[in-house]
Amino acid sequence: MAWKRPARREFLKRGAALASGLAVGAIAPDAAAQGPAPAASPASSSPPMLKDTNELIRYGDRSKYVTSLRIPHGGRPTPDNFGLTFHVATPLQDSVGVVTPSSLHYYATTRGSFLPDIDPRQHTLMIHGLVDRPLTFTMDDLKRLPSVTRLHFIECAGNRSSPRAKTVQESHGMTSCAEWTGVLLSTLLKECGLKGSAKWFVAEGAEEVKGASSMPIAKAMDDCILAYGMNGEAVRPQNGFPLRLMVPGFEGIFHTKWVRRIKVVDQYYINYNDFGHLDQDAKEAALGYQIGPKSVITFPSGSQQLPGRGFYEISGLAWSGGGAIRKVEVSTDGGKSWKAAEFKGTPQRMAHTRFGLPWNWDGTETVIMSRCTDELGSVQPSRVQIAEHFHKPVDPSFSVPGLDNSIQPWHIASDGSVTNGYNV
Repeated sequence: MAWKRPARREFLKRGAALASGLAVGAIAPDAAAQGPAPAASPASSSPPMLKDTNELIRYGDRSKYVTSLRIPHGGRPTPDNFGLTFHVATPLQDSVGVVTPSSLHYYATTRGSFLPDIDPRQHTLMIHGLVDRPLTFTMDDLKRLPSVTRLHFIECAGNRSSPRAKTVQESHGMTSCAEWTGVLLSTLLKECGLKGSAKWFVAEGAEEVKGASSMPIAKAMDDCILAYGMNGEAVRPQNGFPLRLMVPGFEGIFHTKWVRRIKVVDQYYINYNDFGHLDQDAKEAALGYQIGPKSVITFPSGSQQLPGRGFYEISGLAWSGGGAIRKVEVSTDGGKSWKAAEFKGTPQRMAHTRFGLPWNWDGTETVIMSRCTDELGSVQPSRVQIAEHFHKPVDPSFSVPGLDNSIQPWHIASDGSVTNGYNV
């Protein structure tokens, strides 16, 4: 191997001489003609300064060059003619990492109520029903108790792959992931003392049209959180300030916002939120609470443009109500073959997981998609597999009943434009 060293030294000498010659040759004529160059002005070599406004000092603001915004979702204008907000979707196509900024977190309501303006000093949480000691907690009471901080996603049941969606924000923008801080519901229920007949609990919010949902008491004693913190600050008003219920892995409608009352009961109560979310089959009903393993590619995705052939990193998000994601696979040939993607961090239970796959695009038309497997071994299905399960015609455009966790394909044309793969 010694013969390589002189050659390497000679190469470095030649490279240095070449670089020196180019530099001298480039500036010598101008220097001789114009004389010594003036010193560079600091103003001309530096970008313009940001104005030191009160907004930047008191709360901070993002760069004016960052323009990610939420959009109305579901075909209903937001706000409507009465000023009511319905559904707004988070811009997943612009997301990095796994945490959704509080200001971009998706928001949904089935009731179209005005946002309640709650003074936290006046807000209380009452726990009653089948308990030994009915108790009422103030916000100060809750913040004195042992807390937990956990990363969890929330997802609306309407979040799903769809031939009508042009972007990933339109198809999957009704899910977000945040860091939540609060008190475990089990801590409060232990303080109250559960009676032996306690089987379910009903959580009620403080909005104009009362939102309430029935859930198994086993879930309450497992991992439910009464959250007052979100991403290091107080929960935002649209996300339930000053207190919301987090039910990890369950459909979004169960995550009661502005929660003010929890009643422990011995049977299922049908509430406003529960209508339309029931199933006569016990197994189907149980699984209907829980979000199945789901993933979607966020780059490249619908309405984005690849500038040309070459290297890219395919990136996306995976999540499951059944626990942590164990594997994500990506296909760059329309599902003919699959490659294991890399996790960008350690997958957390019931939280978004960022994945990536190196890809050298040769410029030919293709379809890309992802699928994931959670810690229970459940695998994200294709739309055709779901159709076969429900004994429906094998048609990707059919409407999936209940929660839909089917694979979303993206079509990449030879010019680099990306569109919904269901419309090819």
